[in-house]
Amino acid sequence: MLARIAQELFWLGRDLARAEHTARMLDGAFHADVAGLPGERGVTLSWEGVLAIIGAKPRAHGEESGDGPSPRDASGRGEVAALLTLDTDSPASIVSCVARARERGRVLRDVISTEMWEALNSFYLSLGRYDLEAALLSGPYSVYQEVKERCALFWGLVDRTMLRDEGRAFLEAGGRIEEADMVLRMLRVAIPSEPLEGTGDGETGYEGEALALLQAVGGFQAYRRATPHAPALGAVGRFLLYEGCYPGSVASSLEALRDALATADPQPRSSPPVLRLGRLIADLELHRRTPDASGTPNQMLEGVQDELELVDRDIDERYFAIAALAAVHL
Repeated sequence: MLARIAQELFWLGRDLARAEHTARMLDGAFHADVAGLPGERGVTLSWEGVLAIIGAKPRAHGEESGDGPSPRDASGRGEVAALLTLDTDSPASIVSCVARARERGRVLRDVISTEMWEALNSFYLSLGRYDLEAALLSGPYSVYQEVKERCALFWGLVDRTMLRDEGRAFLEAGGRIEEADMVLRMLRVAIPSEPLEGTGDGETGYEGEALALLQAVGGFQAYRRATPHAPALGAVGRFLLYEGCYPGSVASSLEALRDALATADPQPRSSPPVLRLGRLIADLELHRRTPDASGTPNQMLEGVQDELELVDRDIDERYFAIAALAAVHL
């Protein structure tokens, strides 16, 4: 497969995964607001937290003058929601992610199925038909539900209509690496600097935060089926990190990413990203078995995310470097 086509597929998967997870986090933040979760005890899925996870910045007048709206008040919440949903100047917004995914799909018309292209195109057009500003004020849940359903439709069509070849492997690899990265970012913001334990006396004040975190990844029902205990922040953190049977966990995403790259690579046994992923998965399993030896949760999460960034770099160098050189010469 041409490096340029592989790169477009990889980033198409990343863009859609980013749009879906941003929608889920904003939906979780709205639910946390409605529940009135206290932010002083720990770190809730707050508006400041969502900005930190995405890596976006609020508008400059609020930062510089000090008299602009804060993410804590109603106007600030609306500003953060608008920034991460509507702002075409922000590459992290849902609208920007969907627009990029649609443009990549247009380029890849001969590679993806017709139904996948139609799903992408109708997704983009449906967002254009929405009065999104009014929807964010009156009922933001319908907007984010639409995004989640459209992304699920696309990935379902990938499963049903796309050949299981290296093209699909690169598409799935992009979605999986973005999913793992977003969940790690979320956990680094949400988990306090204390050992991750499934239960404990120190976690009795974190039930609301745990529920908000599950809401933000769509994992509440899966968590309740996996464990009989009420959600506690440490247990939810371990579930989202280590539970291989839950497809949205970091462990599951890393394994799926490794499998996808092994499918796409003609020599997976000597592939730097595949080998690095194997070591990272083994390290994560070691952390699961010996949590007391892993340092603080934030140190461990930071280490995993640093390794994932190196995997991303290895992927770029091994599969897409030729495409970058061709773009320079053009």
